[in-house]
Amino acid sequence: MEVLFIVIGIVCIILGILGCFLPVIPGPPIAWVAMLLLQITEKENRPFTINTLVIWGAVVIIVTVLDYVVPIWGTKKFGGSKYGTWGSTIGLIIGLFFAPYGIIIGPFAGAVAGELIGGMSSKQAFRAGVGSFLGFLTGVFLKLAVTVWMGVLFFRAAWGQISTMIN
Repeated sequence: MEVLFIVIGIVCIILGILGCFLPVIPGPPIAWVAMLLLQITEKENRPFTINTLVIWGAVVIIVTVLDYVVPIWGTKKFGGSKYGTWGSTIGLIIGLFFAPYGIIIGPFAGAVAGELIGGMSSKQAFRAGVGSFLGFLTGVFLKLAVTVWMGVLFFRAAWGQISTMIN
């Protein structure tokens, strides 16, 4: 059972990292589940303290909320509107089919197209596109940093448990 939980945890970490780039997968929450799975595999010598799990849970919630707020803030900060925000989201989804470049170009092109549809000038639309793109990149970076760090903690603790099982 312990090995099964560790394997499922590894899958969760991989999905978590993918979820940093794919908007349909909640990356950091899935990576946090990996830590929980590892926690319940060991009865006597738990790899994480309750404080560690609570703090990482709070970090996951904050990063998940920021992931939705930062691109909107970036679009608005650079003069965009809801058209740019929606365009950026749609551009990202379409861009997923043309990965890896589509993931980068999609949000920018979508924000520009959205703003042009909303009636902005091409200069204003381009500016909003830049803001949306920077917001998107910031969100990805935050999610990736948190998820990779949880992955490091997971693999260190899992290696300790695997070493104990082997000996």
